[in-house]
Amino acid sequence: MKVVTSRQESDADFAARFTRQTEPLLDMLTRGARRLARCDADADDLLQDALMHAYAGFHTFSEDSNFKAWLFRILYNRWVSGFRARQRRPAEVPLDELTERDVSRSAEAEFLDLLPNDEITAAMATLPEGSRVALYYADALEYTYAETAALMDVPIGTVMSRVSRGRKRLRFALEPDIA
Repeated sequence: MKVVTSRQESDADFAARFTRQTEPLLDMLTRGARRLARCDADADDLLQDALMHAYAGFHTFSEDSNFKAWLFRILYNRWVSGFRARQRRPAEVPLDELTERDVSRSAEAEFLDLLPNDEITAAMATLPEGSRVALYYADALEYTYAETAALMDVPIGTVMSRVSRGRKRLRFALEPDIA
């Protein structure tokens, strides 16, 4: 890739060159952003974000490359990054929709209520709190051990042993009685 830094150009010239090359493609980029975002407001935000990233990286653009394809790749990559970030965020609920029960109960208690079997609920309730919380983060929410350790503010080895011991106790508690 040939980097365009052969001559020093002023910031104004650099911005003008970027604008000259981008302006004819704005309608296509806007349509592409709307297809990806499926909402006009989100599409405008996506397009602005993509253009900011394109401008920041414009000095690395090779003049003999396809500028339109480069911009569309940036647009798509910014959409993917935003999509992944939204998936990692917890669900947001307006405060006026929350009940006293929602506020006072822990996530672990809510999880136990959702378990499909009373035996599993009872077996989970017998676990020490540290094992129960570690299992909840690691198995129910599918966090990594490192993420679970950070959430619980304990070393990763502690999480690993709590999850291991918790699973072992659950297996023992849930295996059918052999008489």
